Amino acid sequence: MTHNQTTVGDLLAAFLEQAGVRAAFGVLSVHNLPLLDALARRGAVRYVCARGEAGAVNMADAYARTSGHVGVAFTSTGAGAGNACGALIEAGTAGTALLHVTGQVESRYLDRDWGDVHEAKDQLGLLGAVSKAAYRVWSADTALGVFREALRTAMTAPSGPVSIEIPIDIQGAALTRWPDDLCPLPVLAPVPSAAALDALADRLRSARRPLLWLGGGATHAGRGAARLLDAGFGLVTSLQGRGVVDENDARSLGTFNLQPAIEAFYQTCDAVVVVGSRLRVPETARHTLKLPQPLYRVDADPRADGKGYVAAQFVHGDSALVLEGLADRLAGSLETDPTFHTDLAGARARACAKLRDNVAPYDQLNDALQAAAGRNINWIRDVTISNGTWGNRLFRVPGADQAAHAAGGGIGQCLSMAIGAAVAHPGRITLALAGDGGLMLNAAELPTAVQENTGLVLLVMNDRGYGILRNLSDAQFGGRRIYSDLHTPDFGALARAYGYRYHRVASFEGLEGRLRSILADRGPATLVEFDMDALGPFAVPFSGPRI
Repeated sequence: MTHNQTTVGDLLAAFLEQAGVRAAFGVLSVHNLPLLDALARRGAVRYVCARGEAGAVNMADAYARTSGHVGVAFTSTGAGAGNACGALIEAGTAGTALLHVTGQVESRYLDRDWGDVHEAKDQLGLLGAVSKAAYRVWSADTALGVFREALRTAMTAPSGPVSIEIPIDIQGAALTRWPDDLCPLPVLAPVPSAAALDALADRLRSARRPLLWLGGGATHAGRGAARLLDAGFGLVTSLQGRGVVDENDARSLGTFNLQPAIEAFYQTCDAVVVVGSRLRVPETARHTLKLPQPLYRVDADPRADGKGYVAAQFVHGDSALVLEGLADRLAGSLETDPTFHTDLAGARARACAKLRDNVAPYDQLNDALQAAAGRNINWIRDVTISNGTWGNRLFRVPGADQAAHAAGGGIGQCLSMAIGAAVAHPGRITLALAGDGGLMLNAAELPTAVQENTGLVLLVMNDRGYGILRNLSDAQFGGRRIYSDLHTPDFGALARAYGYRYHRVASFEGLEGRLRSILADRGPATLVEFDMDALGPFAVPFSGPRI
């Protein structure tokens, strides 16, 4: 095509290619056809046909979390954009760099309330409320500037989803000229001041039992974290910080951060450096968790200073730069207690043993699955009893790009997120841990996993209802279980209808061998139903985190 024939759709596709985008997710619509036509004609970006807009954004979200690249999702306008809102909230909670590209009615009808097809009241305001930012493209000649700023905003810490709204007539509008430069704008990481690093290092040199708490803002800071462990630190992570350092490392508490044995251990520590974490309510028992003192805090967002806990010193800066800077300053100068890491390992062992007692006999499932799957995995989880217990803590994650979960607490997002992770890493085994109730919220994406030949393994914990809410009813409402029992499908028939390999597990006997066989022969997708009525209840009912 000659330059005077190229459109805004071509420009967007070319810009995404220049930005390193290799996959996008979405739902085709009359109000995004020019964009997706350009994407298909150029053929450089893989497009995954989701069945719903929420699923498409969840896919792009997990793709971004596990690949390190920006996620991209396309939706229609009006109800289509509205369907994406819950998934955009999830991406915002997780701090995912994501571009949500949506359509809009023709410019001449925009914001005039003339009842055009797919028209919605203040769509831009709606998207601005659930995204980090929302932009509208007003003309073909201003489109590139909007694309550049949207990507820069999405990737600038604290990162998050950004929506771009493009009216349908502008999507297909011809450019007056093809830009000479399609490069994205630079994303500047906040550089910590040398004085702040010097001061923090001086304070930490006297520590004998120092601890790092790493959150989702530190997922790219693994090298600096490992260097500080070598210098003498211990480590604990939030759920978003899983795998920054291999959870098999003996100097790590993993995500065991609320158990009594861990709380007692915290009181033996003489410093904690919280890096890239919001110290969220569910992971601090409404900020009543007694963290080690003094507490120091590091964040790329200056607004984190003082949130939840008051810090003895706050350092503004990119987590990787701060941890590397601290490691440079503290190398060879810490004299940590020789019993510190032994005590840490003992605290983790006690917390682990207590959790195993609580979740028995499902600790056997955790062990069998971990052994059968190995290390080359994606570990994607929904909000369900199994994830809230053993999935979040017993199952060990080797790397920060190997795990994703519903950080915002919404159920039903796991399947779509697993599809995104599988697209990002086709060479890995993608394990998706979901409950029967949550799975139904996004069951429309079941065929997407097969169509895209993801090879993912959907682990459905079937207790025929909302198990956590049953347990809450028992604990807080005198056993009055309301609306928590569900009519669930025949998962075998459902799986076969969509082309899944299907397996039902009703016994723990020989489970590891059976799982090895299942994972070795996955096909385009596999559904494994764990019949919890047959397997039995948890030793201790679980009704959610202690908040």
